[in-house]
Amino acid sequence: MDLETLEELRRLKYRYLRTLDCKAWDAFADTLTEDATAEYGDRLRFAGRDAIAEYMRTTLTPAIITVHQVHHPEIGVDGDHATGTWALDDTVIVTEHRMVLRGAAYYEDRYTRCADGAWRIAHTGYRRLYEVMFSVDDVPSWALTANRWAEPAAPGTTPS
Repeated sequence: MDLETLEELRRLKYRYLRTLDCKAWDAFADTLTEDATAEYGDRLRFAGRDAIAEYMRTTLTPAIITVHQVHHPEIGVDGDHATGTWALDDTVIVTEHRMVLRGAAYYEDRYTRCADGAWRIAHTGYRRLYEVMFSVDDVPSWALTANRWAEPAAPGTTPS
């Protein structure tokens, strides 16, 4: 297998997750082919880069903090097409509802090398191995001490 292609595909998946978590929506959309599809669990299905990016943009507001980490990639390449399986660990903090979600899954991806020579995601999706939610009110010592999307605290106040 061409190690340069393998590294390009790894970097693509990492960029997809980084731009998702950092809410860099134009860069996120650029990781997807125009006709990309996505299936997140049993309930969320999308067709087209614009639909995927718009859902993320409007759903993952500044009130929702996400961290997606993938590891243990299994990548296969056949010319200008590739597949990838990735172990996912993620955390979602919904600040407005004082709720935390933790989960794990395996992403199943398909990639295409586009006319501009860049690899993009043609399909991505996962089914959960598990998902747990809890209210931060159930954990008396829980405190969100940093949030890049929160409004700056006024001098002399405690940050949210």
